[in-house]
Order: sequence, then structure tokens, then C-alpha cells
Amino acid sequence: TFKNLQLAYEALNKGGNLACILNAANEIAVDAFLYDKIKFLDIATINEQVMQKASFIQSPTLDDLLETDKQARELANNLINKNL
Repeated sequence: TFKNLQLAYEALNKGGNLACILNAANEIAVDAFLYDKIKFLDIATINEQVMQKASFIQSPTLDDLLETDKQARELANNLINKNL
């Protein structure tokens, strides 16, 4: 199975800001893949780790989502820079 699809379903089922976390992490991971910084299968690993590490908020405000996006991108970049 495709791990990213499972992560997307998890984000939809749990709700809150988890879809925002997944989206931000995925954008950073895909960009890193396109620039040959990571392998294709590393995308799902990064997404999953960011989803586990980022702060979850059940009922986020717009400000919460903006901060969530920033945090998830930073976490993803840190993982990429540390080679996972």
C-alpha cells in the first residue's frame, strides 16, 4: 500500500490541524525529492515523523493553522537536513 494515502486518511479521521501538518510536511518533502536531497520513499517517512512530532490542535483557529504550517515545515526541513 501507499503509506502517504494511509497518512491522509489518518489526518482526515483525526481532524484538527493534522491535515495542515501533513500538507506542509509533504510540500517540503516533495521539494527535497525534486532537488535530489531525499529518495522518493523518504517522503512518507518525513510526513509520518512530522505528523508525530508537530503539536496537534483539535479545533484550530486561523492563527493556529498558520503556526502549524510554519512548525511542520521547520520540522520537515530539520529531518531532511539531518538525513532523516
